[in-house]
Amino acid sequence: MTDMLLIRHATNDWVSGRLAGWTPGVHLNEQGRQQAAALADRLAGWPLHAIYSSPLERAVETAEAVAARHGLPVTLLEGVGEARYGDWTGQALKELAQKPEWMQVQFTPSRARFPGGEAMNEIQFRAVAALDALVQAHPQGVVAVFSHADVIKAAAAYYIGLPFDLFQRLVVDPASVTWIRFTPFGPRLLRLNDTGSLEPPKADQPDQAAPDATSAATQTDPPADQPR
Repeated sequence: MTDMLLIRHATNDWVSGRLAGWTPGVHLNEQGRQQAAALADRLAGWPLHAIYSSPLERAVETAEAVAARHGLPVTLLEGVGEARYGDWTGQALKELAQKPEWMQVQFTPSRARFPGGEAMNEIQFRAVAALDALVQAHPQGVVAVFSHADVIKAAAAYYIGLPFDLFQRLVVDPASVTWIRFTPFGPRLLRLNDTGSLEPPKADQPDQAAPDATSAATQTDPPADQPR
């Protein structure tokens, strides 16, 4: 059983203003550094086994704040890097919001491609492939992965079976934690966009996702007075 923490990078000067994408040199600002330090405090009691990060500076800097508390290296993982926005890279969000293509990104992302960049569903495919490989490499324990909002939302949507065209309904804030547990019975979303105190899993905690064999065998149908 693998517990995976998908963590969005902390705040930088481009957040909510422009699409940074793969622009080099986008670092955490003062608020972001404070968020990263607070995140390190929140996760100090977690038994992290490995830490992975998008190659982009804002993600690496957030990861390093947590890694320093655990004495772990940060391994770069391109598969969880930011969307490749192509011609939209660096543009202001308020200007992009006027484009008809922007509405497609918001409401039918399965059919959207950034001009000169990735298709939206390609982002989901490569992120899920990267995360599935981590589950295979770490069949037990807790793995932290530092990434970006759309990448985390797309991955979370996949693992909970949410249609991709609805993934924009999920919210992932800077320095938030989305916790997915991979069990023999499938992935389970335990937290989404968590920015509060977060207790680590107990070593003797039973897998809540496991079905009750007795109840499954004796309650195949609901009682007659209950809706089906």
